[in-house]
Amino acid sequence: MSGKKTRRKMDHSGSTFNSFLEEEGIREEAEAVAIKRVLAWQLEQAMRRQRKTKQAMARQLHTSRSQLDRLLNPQNVSVTLDTITRAARALGKRVIIRMADAKTANRA
Repeated sequence: MSGKKTRRKMDHSGSTFNSFLEEEGIREEAEAVAIKRVLAWQLEQAMRRQRKTKQAMARQLHTSRSQLDRLLNPQNVSVTLDTITRAARALGKRVIIRMADAKTANRA
């Protein structure tokens, strides 16, 4: 046997995508990024439809352009709900959040 460490492959055949993410320990992060991607996309679409520039949007939110870029960055999940709801309100939108029971079939 050589000095190399062998990495054991996980057999994910037959498992759900959620269970795969759970086993990899990245489910919560993946869900947060997915939610943020949708929110960022919706904000950008509303800005585009209203022909609102990033500079005008930042001014309306009393923030910097770089802060607005962080809000619109789909990978940045550290944006607060307050920031998201203020941005939505500036575009004549509102944020609706709901919780649902986790399905037992999705748990590892």
